[in-house]
Amino acid sequence: MTNQSGIVCDAELEAFLVTCREGNVRLVKVSINSEAMPQLVLDKSMEAGSGSWEEDWEGMVTSSVEADTPCFILFRLDEKDSGGCYLWTLLSWSPDTSHTRYKMLYASTKATFKKQFGAGQIKDEYYANLKEEVTLAGYKKHLSVEAAPGPLTRAEEEAKEIKEKESRVEISVDSKSSSLPSLSFPFHEAAVTALHEYQQLSCDYVQLAIDLGTESVDAKRSGQMTVEDLPSAVPGDEARYHIFRYKHSHEGDYLESNVFIYSMPGYSVPIKERMMYSSCRNAVVEVIETSLNLKLDKKIEIDAGSELTEEFLRNELHPVVSLNTRKFDKPKGPSRGNKRLTKTPA
Repeated sequence: MTNQSGIVCDAELEAFLVTCREGNVRLVKVSINSEAMPQLVLDKSMEAGSGSWEEDWEGMVTSSVEADTPCFILFRLDEKDSGGCYLWTLLSWSPDTSHTRYKMLYASTKATFKKQFGAGQIKDEYYANLKEEVTLAGYKKHLSVEAAPGPLTRAEEEAKEIKEKESRVEISVDSKSSSLPSLSFPFHEAAVTALHEYQQLSCDYVQLAIDLGTESVDAKRSGQMTVEDLPSAVPGDEARYHIFRYKHSHEGDYLESNVFIYSMPGYSVPIKERMMYSSCRNAVVEVIETSLNLKLDKKIEIDAGSELTEEFLRNELHPVVSLNTRKFDKPKGPSRGNKRLTKTPA
């Protein structure tokens, strides 16, 4: 889910973007001003040279970004759509050295900017936070990665295999009781209420537990939660289900991702409890996604709360794709055994 800042183009920029359709402008740099009511403003524009877009890129884009300041750059390609309009690349420049507040502000404004310019005219979106990434070579590397999706990592292959083999619980949820008929485990009213509040953005975190005594799924905790506080919310001696709204930016977009976390501390939990949580996990997910209509962007399993770092969550949601495939050695030929000496008859 992407939230927007409400920042829009000022009148001057809006009028200028219309003139860009004529094809004379090659580059448009857009920034957010620092006034009380911030707006998107025209920072810089450059006309196309006599050569191709590749010839213009290096001298225009690389020199237009500043080391500590985010911005948007629209760069016109030489390609046109079926209606004869030029297509553009939208570069979101968000250097690591810039303040987090500004990075989030630009990330939550990009979708609005695209809409005002005309999303149909943007052929490619490119996010960069290092100087070498905005060079022509860096951009072409981005294009090659986009054109050729990389292979799954070993961890991704294993996760896929487990998911395919994992037995699922077929359920038919009664809207009144939110029950899991095949397991006879209903959702307690407090759990349903907490999840509804989560949907309505009243809270960012819900912790669910299986009450073995009443054989129901209940809410143990709900409220506001940050990534820094999340590890301490995970019990070290009891299993739990968690729903956490992870607020972050990725490739220039501000995102709020719903993450389902199944925490199982291990052998400190009685075997009956471990089996119950494992058996109910998929059914609980089904109720959340199907009955309560809450889309889960990622489902993960952990042993301890200490695993839930910013880096871990980001990598789970946005795994790095590698183009480097492992090279296998040529298999050795079959063994022929030891050579035998044959005695020549006299």
